[in-house]
Amino acid sequence: MYRNKKSGLLGSVITIIILILIVIFSNREANTSFFENIANKLVMPVQNGLTYLKNKVSGNSTFFSDISNLKTENQELKNKNSQLEQSLRELENIRTENETLKEYLGLTEKYGEYKTIPGYVINKDISNYSKTIIINIGKEDGIEENMTVIADEGLVGHIVSVTDNTAKVRTIVDTSSSVSCLMSTNKDSIVCKGTLDSSSELKAMYISTEANMVQGDSVDTSGLGGIYPKGIHVGTIKKIVTTKNITDRYALVETAVDFSKLNTVLVVKNN
Repeated sequence: MYRNKKSGLLGSVITIIILILIVIFSNREANTSFFENIANKLVMPVQNGLTYLKNKVSGNSTFFSDISNLKTENQELKNKNSQLEQSLRELENIRTENETLKEYLGLTEKYGEYKTIPGYVINKDISNYSKTIIINIGKEDGIEENMTVIADEGLVGHIVSVTDNTAKVRTIVDTSSSVSCLMSTNKDSIVCKGTLDSSSELKAMYISTEANMVQGDSVDTSGLGGIYPKGIHVGTIKKIVTTKNITDRYALVETAVDFSKLNTVLVVKNN
């Protein structure tokens, strides 16, 4: 009987040991899964971070490469832009030269009865006391003092001094200038002089008491005085000023030439 009790106790102990082992191994697997989960939670963010950093570095490499390409393209665009600007300047110069040639052609056709030398204005001194211009032709081009200077619109003035390559022109609006003229309607003679007050008006004086002056009448050179040929347009009568004494009446003549915009001229050669 004692042996049977001992055998039953041993069986119970063995059963308990087996159960304990089963529990231990079961817990071990569970713990392993738990630690693996923790490890995954800790490692995965780091791994993801490293992967992001790797991609970022790779992206930056491409970025820097793109920057270099952009700099190269920008420099190429600058060079092309510079070339285009140079081409535009050349085209503008050609256009200006063509316009000048057209003006010269128009002038020579308009004043075909005169032998002329073309030139253009390189300096202006249009002040109250001196209204002169400098042109780019001189003795080497056959320019002489007292030669008449004209523009497309009409009379400019005459040569007062000459160098080898330039000439000084006293314009008709200069205070020391005096031009003998005719009014187109009645062919009465007048003398047009420059004034201190204006660079676009002349004072018409010495008007005959019998002359019938008309506002808007055209005024041309008379050919008298020994400098200006006959028939060159001077301007238009803008205003008639009457006085108590009819012999003192005068008129204001608006010049045909706009001296502020004068660029090209013709010098009439002396016969």
